[in-house]
Amino acid sequence: MVKHPARGVQVVEPDTWNEKRIVTFALAIGSVRLVCQLKTEFRTRNEALSYLHKRRTIYEKMARERFARGEVEDGIIHLTMV
Repeated sequence: MVKHPARGVQVVEPDTWNEKRIVTFALAIGSVRLVCQLKTEFRTRNEALSYLHKRRTIYEKMARERFARGEVEDGIIHLTMV
């Protein structure tokens, strides 16, 4: 996993990037930390990270709403690009 030092954002390994194109990040809700995965359409990890950083609050809100509705699969909240 590649980890962005400032935000704690993790991206899948380069050899699987072209297949999955998923950015993984952690979200804290109270004392609970959840893993969130954002499926992107970007060709590179850097583009996906830039997109996530610019819209992080939107995706955090979406993840919190899905958590409140119980939409958690195997401890992971799955999101897609808006």
